[in-house]
Amino acid sequence: MSLETAPLSPDDSLLRTATTPEPALSVPSQEPLAIGRAAHDADSDTADLHRLFAELHSQQPRILGFPGNLDWDLSRQLGPGLGVLLNNVGDPDSGDHSNIHVKAYERAVIDFFAETAGARADEVYGYITAGGSESVLYGLATARQVLPHAAVYASDQAHDCVARAAELLRMRRVVVRSHPDGTTDIDHLRHAARHERAGADLAGGPGAIVVATVGTTMQGAVDDVPRLRRSAAEAGQVYVHVDAASGGLVAAHAPSRPAWDFTAGADSLSISGHKILGSPLACGVVLSQRRLTWHTPDAEYTGAVNHTLGCSRSGLAALALWARLRSLGHEGVRGLVRRCLDVAQYATERLEDAGARPQRFPDSLTVTFDRPSPAVVRRYHLAPEGMRAHIVCVGHVTRQAVDALCRDITATVAS
Repeated sequence: MSLETAPLSPDDSLLRTATTPEPALSVPSQEPLAIGRAAHDADSDTADLHRLFAELHSQQPRILGFPGNLDWDLSRQLGPGLGVLLNNVGDPDSGDHSNIHVKAYERAVIDFFAETAGARADEVYGYITAGGSESVLYGLATARQVLPHAAVYASDQAHDCVARAAELLRMRRVVVRSHPDGTTDIDHLRHAARHERAGADLAGGPGAIVVATVGTTMQGAVDDVPRLRRSAAEAGQVYVHVDAASGGLVAAHAPSRPAWDFTAGADSLSISGHKILGSPLACGVVLSQRRLTWHTPDAEYTGAVNHTLGCSRSGLAALALWARLRSLGHEGVRGLVRRCLDVAQYATERLEDAGARPQRFPDSLTVTFDRPSPAVVRRYHLAPEGMRAHIVCVGHVTRQAVDALCRDITATVAS
């Protein structure tokens, strides 16, 4: 079934000024959404959903503050899939008794990301997750199997899912300071690791589990994986999980070639599926060195070998990533990243002209600047923190959108 919507053109959406009242999404209050005892009118609900989709489409050109590429359309490829249950149970390279799965497509996606992250497909284990948070949870769970007594070291700029994962796994977390540019303070990490070893009664030290971030949330900063590993070695053996949800695909094709992947010393890493590539379903990929894969009990009735956290996961997400990657290929992804980097550089220059004092980490899609008026924050769906805000120049963010943002910043300051 095709969804017929009538979105505003990008030009129409960007013509309004920040002082023009923003139309609210036509999401009814909670009461009309309640599910009653009897069936509701399907035609009415369908019409409401289509109006919601149309309004979301109309706002897409102005969604600048959150990573999530909206420049794609997989409705033709995936539309019929909405009438089929696609459930991948167990490992991507394992069969199962249901035989209603699309694991071959999932394996193709995993192989692509393995190559992108500097590994051969047979060297790593991986699967498609529900998103970056699950991927980090898997990475830390794997790390705990390797170093059961080690603390988790993560900077104060690490994604908040790191703290949640450590708490769920009952792992002690050491917060490491960051530099003004968002990168982890190597000296503070070294000092913290040395302190942990001094207080441990373990031969060889307790070890260290380090979370490196490739694309921090607010500044898009990229940690240097080899330097983190060397500094944390003060505590003993080191395991590094690289949270590359936002920046992995960018780092893989950045002119500066940062040291971020398996060749740089990662033991496991995670990359988002929807942030840079774009997908109708939030999803991610987690990869770990195959030799570190830990055994979990298999359920006989499934007929599958399973090392995943969730066992059962969306096959539709696998098809979405596969279709998107097939439409691009490695060279297409490189071209997408280079176009996004070009827009990020343009945004930096235009925001400077607007007097917004922009800052940008080298080869990052994220540009931070002085927090604008509440009207501008609302209109462009910006992500503010303190006195700063940022935009993330993913695929749907155009020069025209940047120009509109800068016009509104200038206009609201002048008024």
